[in-house]
Amino acid sequence: MIMRFDINKIMAGMLIAAASLTSCKKLVTIPSNPPSAITQQQQFADSATAITAVAGVYAYNIGNGFAYTSGQLTTSCGLSADELSYNYADDALQFYSYNLTPLNSGVITLWGYPYQSIYQVNAVLSGITGNANLSPSFQQQITGEMKVVRALYYFNMVNLFGGVPLVTSISYKETQRLPRSSAADIYDQVKADLTDATEKLTDSYPSAGRARPNLYTAIALLAKVNLYQSNWQSAYNEADSVIRSGLYNLTNTPLTGVFLNGSQEAIWQIPGNQGYYGVSDAQHFIPVSPGAIPRYILTGSLLAAFETGDKRMQDWVGSTVVNGTTVYYPYKYKNVSASSTPTEDQMILRLAEMYLIRAEAAAHLNHLTEALADVNIIRARAGLSASTADPASQTAVLKAVMHERQVELFCEWANRWYDLKRTGTAEAVLGAVKPGFSATDALYPIPQAQIQLNNVLTQNPGY
Repeated sequence: MIMRFDINKIMAGMLIAAASLTSCKKLVTIPSNPPSAITQQQQFADSATAITAVAGVYAYNIGNGFAYTSGQLTTSCGLSADELSYNYADDALQFYSYNLTPLNSGVITLWGYPYQSIYQVNAVLSGITGNANLSPSFQQQITGEMKVVRALYYFNMVNLFGGVPLVTSISYKETQRLPRSSAADIYDQVKADLTDATEKLTDSYPSAGRARPNLYTAIALLAKVNLYQSNWQSAYNEADSVIRSGLYNLTNTPLTGVFLNGSQEAIWQIPGNQGYYGVSDAQHFIPVSPGAIPRYILTGSLLAAFETGDKRMQDWVGSTVVNGTTVYYPYKYKNVSASSTPTEDQMILRLAEMYLIRAEAAAHLNHLTEALADVNIIRARAGLSASTADPASQTAVLKAVMHERQVELFCEWANRWYDLKRTGTAEAVLGAVKPGFSATDALYPIPQAQIQLNNVLTQNPGY
């Protein structure tokens, strides 16, 4: 039997010992005998102890658990794209103005936390593989889950930094001086992990909620990966499979329900709780008090992309009046306090994105009417009429798809930043709305400390 657990009830203190480090001087630096730790053998002595390590992988804790709980990915990439502007003169402003340095604290976070979390994943895989104390079904389930999580990390790493060191081991000797693998090799690893996961997972979620991946989580992420690699037929087939599974439904009334715990649109969502506040996006974006200027403000170009009557503008954009001027901020997550109700979860993958992936792939396959039909499903949910794009023009249909991605997926998982780069439109779009962008800004710098510690690492061009 596969053990089930409620991830909300497992204490963050039950993380595996090796992953309890709060910083990462090298990719993997583990003290030989931490005084407050249990051994790996003890951690994986049986399914009950092993499952606590698994829970640690999903824990919503900055630096200990799921890597993207700080909100850094959303804010940094929103600033680099045309979604957000910034009101303070600190490191974050460098993402907006394209003058990043390898010493930037946000860059260090975007590099360091995923590698800490990758170590956790690799430790679980190492601890369960071939473990006679664990049933084959348990090993199969957890292996599939961990490979989905690892694939998510490397998917984001390759899109942020290009080729990065590929760490699949917990051996310090093997990982301390790894060179950068090529972007192609990283993508190959991502696809290999996801393909293996699809062979190991079932369509049932293994615990309450949708924090632990199922079969369709792996397929949905694989659809996104294939979209980014222009594998149109594969992306189409995978997104279509998720949509047709019958497990997910678009949340309609109101749109604020999309990001709630238990959302039927959720393919993968992590319970958001940082102790005193919920999902970190709310803490970053919502003003501290009425009349206070938000730290991050939605740009005029994004606001202009919303059509009159768009429910997404009404439900997912907040506003406040500052010195007589109305300013707007992201408002998909509304609970600044962890005790606020209804409970919100950190959405990772959702059904609306699958419709837009299928639409984009269909357009590239020249199934233009079908592509527009998917676009119109998302538009109808937003209270809009059908797209006016010419159904005989592939260029027009693709433009309609990308427009819908902009207003549907704004300030979620760096989608806009990645879209501009993968479609080759970053320079034209960003150059028109703010100065300073050049081709080398498409990748972030490798943190300087990492290069100093590992002299086989090379820096990205332009830094």
